[in-house]
Amino acid sequence: MALTDEQTKFYRQTLEVTRKQIDEMNEQIEEELAKVKERLADLQARKNAARQIYDGACRILGIENDLGPTEETEEQE
Repeated sequence: MALTDEQTKFYRQTLEVTRKQIDEMNEQIEEELAKVKERLADLQARKNAARQIYDGACRILGIENDLGPTEETEEQE
């Protein structure tokens, strides 16, 4: 069954509109992913700073760091 000109126009328009919606959603996804990656990097940096302080306090007190080695001390070994 062949499509009429009107049906063809309708489906082509549908393709155009939905493709635009998909492209917009992809952009939104990328923006949200960038925000999440930035937030995770910030949290990781803050965690590393806190771990260094904790490790330093353990060394000053002469006790073992119960959190285990930091990523920095693992790399040095």
